[in-house]
Amino acid sequence: MYKHKKIGLALGSGSARGWAHIGAIEAIEETGIPIHCIAGTSIGAFVGAVYATGHLASLKEFALQMDWKKVISYFDVVFPKSGFMDGKKVQELFSMHTDAKTFEEFKIPVKMIATDLKTGKKVVIDSGNIIEGIRASVSVPGVFTPVRRGDKWLVDGGLVDPVPVSVVRNMGADFVIAVDLNSDLINHDYKPKKQTSIEKIPKKERNELMLRISAQYNTAENAVKAKINQWFSSSSKSPNIIDVMGTSLGIMQEQLSRINLAMDPPEILIQPRLGDLKMFDFDQAERSIMEGYTQAKYQIDNIKSVL
Repeated sequence: MYKHKKIGLALGSGSARGWAHIGAIEAIEETGIPIHCIAGTSIGAFVGAVYATGHLASLKEFALQMDWKKVISYFDVVFPKSGFMDGKKVQELFSMHTDAKTFEEFKIPVKMIATDLKTGKKVVIDSGNIIEGIRASVSVPGVFTPVRRGDKWLVDGGLVDPVPVSVVRNMGADFVIAVDLNSDLINHDYKPKKQTSIEKIPKKERNELMLRISAQYNTAENAVKAKINQWFSSSSKSPNIIDVMGTSLGIMQEQLSRINLAMDPPEILIQPRLGDLKMFDFDQAERSIMEGYTQAKYQIDNIKSVL
């Protein structure tokens, strides 16, 4: 059925909603549809890279064990010169699933999307160090520090290409399956009780995070430290700074995705409905994976009929 088709997978950006990519890939694999190439943006680059090394099951097991205490442990807070987090933990997160170091070691060709901070142009990464590529692609502006690659400073690819369909086509795919994580964001009102903010964390873990942040800022002025703590621990009805940045980026990416997908529509579009999840809701893996799986399964008959 698929003998004469080169099938490409475009995995979109979406922070914690990215666990849905795991479920979507599982559903595609169950159908027996082969994936010949992958392009990923942000969290899509991370999941795509792990999958292309043959270790998706390991990533799924890890994701399902995530709770807020583990989420906190991967915060590597730095003084906010160009971002609150350095992102060095990305290497640890990737290396716990695979020993692959360079793009040449992928079992399936992979390209990662980043944005040139100076020119605003899309940068497609397909060679060199895998960790460097992932770090560049996931570097949400203001949250993660940018990545220096050659003479460029790179940030999150979702700023220019949230669902990289065109990149997959340029890899030679004549049939593209795309997973868009930003299709259900704008119609969700702000609801403080459902925020993935520090108020959801048990008191013990919340105190641990405050200690981590305080330790990182022990040379800063008291006023600055107090403001940082307020951002993370406030029980205010207004969204905290991280949620504001994450939601604002999501809104922009939803609008951009609509335009890009209309101009270059994939043959199959999978859109998990996870718009209420915030940037760091990585502890919601079970729900995200199942939603990705369910929405992909829903499209299986369409995939079969077209192929």
